[in-house]
Amino acid sequence: MVRVIGIDHLAIRVGDLGASRHFYDRVLGFMGFEREWEFGEVVGWNNGETMYWITQADAEGRRHKHHTGDVGLHHYAFELAAREEVDALYEFLLEQKVEIADAPADYPSYGEGYYAVYFYDPDGLKLEAMHFVEKQKRRARLAGSAGPAAPD
Repeated sequence: MVRVIGIDHLAIRVGDLGASRHFYDRVLGFMGFEREWEFGEVVGWNNGETMYWITQADAEGRRHKHHTGDVGLHHYAFELAAREEVDALYEFLLEQKVEIADAPADYPSYGEGYYAVYFYDPDGLKLEAMHFVEKQKRRARLAGSAGPAAPD
């Protein structure tokens, strides 16, 4: 059996590479990512844990705008360290005139302390920034159950 230890990167196709590069430079930059790659029609950002890449859609792909409900990506969620960070991002998104799907709110049906904002990129792809208390507690329990580190 293998164990996934994280998601290395996400790569999405975009309709207008320049517009999307500008959008993601601002939004990902605000969330601590740095643009690390740009080659051909690929641009990538990295925060030391996760990489987010965009690449230009081909001519056929640009003819078919993204439609929520189609087969494919529903949304991508960025986990933030605190509820206040969700609010800070929301204020930034408003200043940047980013289209908001759902303002910050609690989602108790998702679990204890789930708080999120949903917004759209230039192609209408839905993005989320969230903070999840239950997930933090789960991490702490798992870290505690691992016991002390073995001596070198």
